[in-house]
Amino acid sequence: MVEREKALLYYFAYGSNMAVERLRARVPSARRIVTARLMGYALRFHKKGMDGSGKCDVVSTGNPADCVHGIVFEIATAEKPALDRVEGPRYIQQNVQLALADGNWVDAFLYVVADKRRFTDAAMKPFCWYKYHVLYGARSNGLPGDYIARIEAELEQPDGDDQRRAHEMRIYAKGAACGP
Repeated sequence: MVEREKALLYYFAYGSNMAVERLRARVPSARRIVTARLMGYALRFHKKGMDGSGKCDVVSTGNPADCVHGIVFEIATAEKPALDRVEGPRYIQQNVQLALADGNWVDAFLYVVADKRRFTDAAMKPFCWYKYHVLYGARSNGLPGDYIARIEAELEQPDGDDQRRAHEMRIYAKGAACGP
């Protein structure tokens, strides 16, 4: 990876922010750099969202064969506070080393649930639009088919708030839909 200016940060998106359109709506400077893997971790949809649905988190498994796939984005340091706000107080920043397909490694930051005992519940399910963001990001960035299949297999729940669902889906081309 090339040396970057201090005005830029590498951010690892593994959930809904993998959808470039969603991330750019939050952080306009976001520029996709490369796909990467967080080794020894697993993806979970167990974070208790403020809206009553499950959101993504990563959990250390201790098993080097486990990995979370995602996208490394370059973002302007000046825009990071906006991303911190949208991610909310239940996530904290963690610096990680990520494996690249060519065998190299890159340092980046990501967000993880701050207090897993208080802010996670294995019974949580994502709203259909949230799962759509994650799947769209995974597919459009060419993540492995078996990884996408695991995300597809996650149970979801309908969002009874039609306005919120329409707002969340608005960033995609006409015809993209979830729920009723």
